[in-house]
Amino acid sequence: MLLPPRQRSGTSNHKACQKPPDLGPPGELFSPALICSALPEVLPLQVVPVENPRQRQLFGRLLQQYHYLGYYRPVGENLPYFIQTRDGRLLGCALFGAAAWKCAPRDRFIGWSDPARQEHLSGVANNMRLLLLVPWVQVPHLPSHLLTTLVKRVSPDWQRKYGHPIFLLETFVEEERFPGSSYRAANWVPVGQTQGRGRQGPSQHIRSASIKDVYLCPLHPRFREHLHGDCNAPPQL
Repeated sequence: MLLPPRQRSGTSNHKACQKPPDLGPPGELFSPALICSALPEVLPLQVVPVENPRQRQLFGRLLQQYHYLGYYRPVGENLPYFIQTRDGRLLGCALFGAAAWKCAPRDRFIGWSDPARQEHLSGVANNMRLLLLVPWVQVPHLPSHLLTTLVKRVSPDWQRKYGHPIFLLETFVEEERFPGSSYRAANWVPVGQTQGRGRQGPSQHIRSASIKDVYLCPLHPRFREHLHGDCNAPPQL
């Protein structure tokens, strides 16, 4: 059984982004197995940080081949994860990275001025990729449970890796492709839509990218105060 082909190649305009190397057929690194189970049968999920070179090769190949956006090595701070069943079978992978430099619905939700955003943007991370290996993985309600599990991991892992916590997560969901139901079920908050201009759009009045729904997930009850730099509360829940 094969996954359907990716619908379009990944795109990036950042010179520092590079495609992963050609690793040959994915079967050399990954042997798929059908996982058709009820959710309790695969719990608790294992969230495994991607650390060594072979893990990074597999991570890049899976996203490059099976995620519709493809994969480019992220620039800046990032956390890549494998998602496994309780007995170590691979379900998929997730990637968190730097937040969007500007996002009007997010910035309004936080109440950011331009100077506050520039100073505290490192307190926000973007769920850049989320991949479940469908059709091999057929587990009802898995996406929302996975998102809930990931939310508990990102800030502590970010603190260990980079020395500072994360107070808010963001993600962008293409409205023409996905309903966003898994994010809603995991209590992510829809706050608006992008305007479809993209970073390299020719004009602020011309659509050059797909419209995306913006979802946010606060990681601290006083996240706004932390993201304004005027809170002395402990950084973790």
